[in-house]
Amino acid sequence: MEDTNSSSSNTLLVPAAIVVAGILIAGAVIYTSGPRQSGTEVAGAGKAVEKQEEGRPDPGELADDDPSLGSPDAPVTIVEFGDFQCPFCADFLIKTEGKLRDSYIKNGKVRLIYRDFPITEIHAVAQKAAEASECADDQGKFWEYHDFLYAHQKELSPANLKVWAGDLNLNMTQFSSCLDSGKYTDEVTADRASGIKFGVKGTPSFFVNGTNIPGFVEFPDLEQVIQSALQ
Repeated sequence: MEDTNSSSSNTLLVPAAIVVAGILIAGAVIYTSGPRQSGTEVAGAGKAVEKQEEGRPDPGELADDDPSLGSPDAPVTIVEFGDFQCPFCADFLIKTEGKLRDSYIKNGKVRLIYRDFPITEIHAVAQKAAEASECADDQGKFWEYHDFLYAHQKELSPANLKVWAGDLNLNMTQFSSCLDSGKYTDEVTADRASGIKFGVKGTPSFFVNGTNIPGFVEFPDLEQVIQSALQ
C-alpha cells in the first residue's frame, strides 16, 4: 500500500511541477520583454499625448528659457523633464548625469536643459520644490540647489526647502519672498503642460535633439544616442 500511495503521489507531483515551471517561464518572458526604462507616470497624460502633432517638437519651444548646463552652441541638446520627488530622477543624477557632465557637457558637446514636471497627484512637495529651484536660479544657484534636493530627496519637505537654501548660502530674505509669493507657480505649471504637449507621460523624460527617451536611462545607453547624434 505504501508503494501504491507513493506512486500516486509522484504521478500527481510531476504535472504540478510542470505547471509551476510553465508559470515561472511565462513570468520570466513577460518580465524580460518589458521596457528597460523606469519612471514615474502621471495619470491622464496619455490622452493629451494623443492630440500631439506628429514630428519632433520645435527646439526653441522645447528648450524654453529654463536652466541649462553647457555651451548654448553644443551640437547636442538634452532636455530633461524632472520631478524632485521622483526616485528615478534622483537615480539619473547619481548614476548617469555625473558621467554626462564629465564626458560631454564640460567639453562643449552637450547642453543639458532642466524643465519641471511635478507629478502633484502623488508627490505633495514636488510643485513647491520646483518653484524653490527657480527661486534659487534667481541667485545663480539653480544647479547647486537641484543637486542638493535630489541628494536629500528622502528628507524633502516644505520646511527643508528653506533650510537647505540657507545651507547653500542663498539670500534668505530674497529666497523666502520668492517662494512664499508663488512667483514661479505659473512657470512651473506651464513647464508641465508643455511636457504633456510634447508627449511626456512621466519622469524622468528626455529629448535628445528632439528625440524622446522616456524613463531612467543608464549612461552607456545615453552615450550611444549622443554618439549617434554627433555623427
